[in-house]
Amino acid sequence: MKLLNEILGTKYPIIQGGMANIATGEFAAACSNAGALGLIGSGGMDADALRENIRHCRALTDQPFGVNIMLMHPRADEFAKIVVEEGVKIVTTGAGNPGKYMAMWKAAGITVIPVVAAAILAKHLEPLGIDAVIAEGTESGGHVGEMTTMALVPQVVDAVHVPVIAAGGIADGRGLAAALALGACGVQVGTCLLASTECPIHENYKAALLKARDSDTIVTGRIGGTPVRVLKNRMSREYVRQEKAGADK
Repeated sequence: MKLLNEILGTKYPIIQGGMANIATGEFAAACSNAGALGLIGSGGMDADALRENIRHCRALTDQPFGVNIMLMHPRADEFAKIVVEEGVKIVTTGAGNPGKYMAMWKAAGITVIPVVAAAILAKHLEPLGIDAVIAEGTESGGHVGEMTTMALVPQVVDAVHVPVIAAGGIADGRGLAAALALGACGVQVGTCLLASTECPIHENYKAALLKARDSDTIVTGRIGGTPVRVLKNRMSREYVRQEKAGADK
């Protein structure tokens, strides 16, 4: 089995998660320069911002980098064309099926790696010609599925013939070693990079992350069908309280 770094041309078998409103071109370049695959998170951007971030990233690194596209984004069609026009060579996708873009992306030589939360989704996407798949467990930050990383990854590995990348709750070398033992070729990490000097989030956010312990996250939106893992605070607790009380907005 090839490791992820051999597939992507990076130093380490690590992808930096393409976190919306956080993963700028500058941040992605810093991650690529450190030996991972930096990803620009297109969520929260418009077309001009995405182009600008791609060009800025390319100016800051000569290492591989990519773009994450959330396929439910209202500008997904536009973003799909922009990555081709800007010569991006690696795209990860989430929240949807990339099928309608595959011919265009493969003609442009783009490596396509969807994120999935269930083995059946990976099996459904494989015939489209995807190059690898990210199996993301419910321990991840942001939008989550229901299955844990340890349960999900080996099932996806057994379900498909493309390389599998593990994600969700992985924050150090032990997590990487465990992922490899489960059959993954590498990992995607996000939350553990938020406290880095290069990450553009507020210092108060970084401090809250560093202070947090194992029981300090909460999942909002489970009842509404859009579960998101966030830090516990007054707002997230109130959100869950109102959700359980039957609030519809």
